[in-house]
Amino acid sequence: MVIRHTYSLFVATIALLLGSPVAHSADITDTSTRIEHPAFHTLQTKVNGSEQLPAVIMLGSDDRLTIAFDELAEDRRYMRYELIHCDMRWRPDGLVAPEYLDGFNEAQVEDYNYSQATAAHYVHYEIEIPNEDMRPRLSGNYLLRVYDESSPDKTLLQVRFNIVEALAHVSASASSRTDIDHNESHQQLTIAVDTDGADIANVFSDMAITVSQNGRIDNSVTIGNPSRIAGKTVYYEHNPSLIFPAGNEYRRMEIVSTTYPGMGVESLGYADPYYHATLYTDQPRDELPYTFDSTQHGRFRIREYNADDSDTEADYIVTHFSLAVPEHPGIDIFIDGDMTQRRFSPESRMVFNRATGLYEHSMLLKQGAYNYQYLAVDRNGSTLGHTSLIEGDRYQTTNEYLILVYHRRPGERYDRLIGVTSTLSGI
Repeated sequence: MVIRHTYSLFVATIALLLGSPVAHSADITDTSTRIEHPAFHTLQTKVNGSEQLPAVIMLGSDDRLTIAFDELAEDRRYMRYELIHCDMRWRPDGLVAPEYLDGFNEAQVEDYNYSQATAAHYVHYEIEIPNEDMRPRLSGNYLLRVYDESSPDKTLLQVRFNIVEALAHVSASASSRTDIDHNESHQQLTIAVDTDGADIANVFSDMAITVSQNGRIDNSVTIGNPSRIAGKTVYYEHNPSLIFPAGNEYRRMEIVSTTYPGMGVESLGYADPYYHATLYTDQPRDELPYTFDSTQHGRFRIREYNADDSDTEADYIVTHFSLAVPEHPGIDIFIDGDMTQRRFSPESRMVFNRATGLYEHSMLLKQGAYNYQYLAVDRNGSTLGHTSLIEGDRYQTTNEYLILVYHRRPGERYDRLIGVTSTLSGI
């Protein structure tokens, strides 16, 4: 007891000496990736320059995570950011900065560039982790929070990412022959974790996994007890929590030009101060046969077809979505994809227009290629989106499943991330 008390006092003292707050500058209750200020747009993570990878980097490696975003503004904003270490369920775990960081837990957003020859004026920002000011020293879940220098308690935006230490080898497969149906509307995962290098005393109490489908947070699951153990390998098999609705391939559209309509665009024009793109009205697919399409599982890529640097030369376009389904009282319909940060919010909710008989929604999007789908959410307080109502559930669908393996040693105060893998279904 004396040793633990002395250690806690030591950590608090070091935190004060380094200028890192023992308590975070904002009360973080919602740790989802999200934009809080309406002037900010196009929040994106890239791993080693690729926007097509999960936001996971290796501890102590040369991996670099880039967080990019824009602010619609004429001049730069003076902003800072901090990192918050979270447990496996994305709750701040109470560690103070010197425990999980080398350096200071406060740095200025210094990498910025102004838009070039665009109708919408904006400033493009990037943050790279790790960097000279901030180097994570523990694995696990991290939340990066950006705030204005003049209002440190108000969050402008925040982003989740993971840092893994490769102590366990993870393998997984997805099958349409599930414990509830065969080649119908679901997919089931089988997962094996080789813990030989992880030094886990009790896999039942000290280890857990989380599984997400296509980057969604609403239907992700956390599992503690494995199905069986063979030597040092832990298996998760025939677990009802590992059965997912199969969904359908993501829809695609492109707004890569301001002079001609791209994929999925019916009309394009300019109405001061923005360009406007009206997409073809989407149709429900729940009763249509499955059609294969190669997508990026809800991600997007910024691209202006004639630009040397799309990050600063792509324009912003008001993009009008419409969906031809009857009104569903008691159900909200949301646009799901990285462009909405996978959140069920007013910024992603479709509204039924009785005059047109369509669900409609408009978003200000940066030029690029986008994946999206429609999810139905019951208004009874549910936080789970359903693909069955509009997209349908087709067992052949290619879904991307991300598996994260966590370990908390007895006496430790944080969940270390010891293994990660992703697998594709339907191929």
